[in-house]
Parts: sequence; structure tokens; C-alpha cells
Amino acid sequence: MTCFDRRDVGLLLLRLGTGAVLAAHGAQKLFGWFGGGGLEGTGQWMESVGYRPGKQNALVSGLVEAGGGTLMALGLATPAAGAAVAGGMAGAAAVLAPQGFFAQGGGLEYPVSLGLTAASLAVTGPGRLSLDALSGHAFNRDWMVPAAFAATAAGTALVVGARAKRLRQKSEGEQDALFEE
Repeated sequence: MTCFDRRDVGLLLLRLGTGAVLAAHGAQKLFGWFGGGGLEGTGQWMESVGYRPGKQNALVSGLVEAGGGTLMALGLATPAAGAAVAGGMAGAAAVLAPQGFFAQGGGLEYPVSLGLTAASLAVTGPGRLSLDALSGHAFNRDWMVPAAFAATAAGTALVVGARAKRLRQKSEGEQDALFEE
């Protein structure tokens, strides 16, 4: 009798693939690896889309993606890692939503896919081929799932809400300037 089944192997593959993509994406933001902008370039872009201060938002976003992706790949602290990544992807989706759904048009397809996968792993758990299982699920208790999502939802709502408010104020300021001319 084996200690794991094909569900565990499937969760391992899903965690490794999704975690690697996220870790690489975060490394682009943090270190400029893989053609990324690093903290400076990503921070400037963050400022341009309304996330201020840009460099701090780039740092948090990079840490969520690189750290959350690594933790998911390892299957460690899966509820917190998955919820944090889902929140980060909600922030990315807020920027891309005006371009529609599909990625080829600059839409939100990619962050929605990563966010839903991360959220699903947070809820489902990492499977038996994970560090969470090896540690006796010390960082993967049932109560941690709603707690992680509640904390992430609150933080995401504050950050995305502040961005929306800044964009609204900027738009209103531009409209007022047009009427003054």
C-alpha cells in the first residue's frame, strides 16, 4: 500500500507548476530577473497605474508572488500562501480589467487563472507530498483557511480601494481642468 495516491501527485504537480510560475514572476519584480524591471522599474510602473508608493507596492507584490509561489510549490503554509497569492492577483486583475478578459488583449485572464488556482490550493490543501504533511500540518489547520482569506481580503480591499480612489480623484481633477479652460 502506498502512502499517497494520484490526487496527491496531481496536487504536487499543480503546486510545483503554479508555484514556479509565481516565484519567477515575483523574481522579475524583486530582482529584475527573467527580463523584469526589478524594484525600480516595477515601482515606476506601479505608480503609473495608481499603486502608490510604487516601490513599496512592487516590493510587497514581488514578495507575495515569489514567497507565496515558493511556499505553494513546497506545500508549506498552504492556506496563507494561497490566500496571499489570490489577493495579489486580485490587485493585478483590478489593473487589467478595463482591457477585458483575454490576455492577448491585455486583459485579466492570467491573474484570474493564477489567483483561482492559488485559492483552490489554499482551500483543498497541498496533499500528502508536501512539507505541510511532513510537519503534521502545523501551518495548515482548518481554521487557518478562513483566517488567511479574511486577512488577505481586508488588505486587498484597502490597497485596491485606495488605488481606485486615487484614480477617481485624478479623473475628476482632469475633468475639472477641462471645464476651467
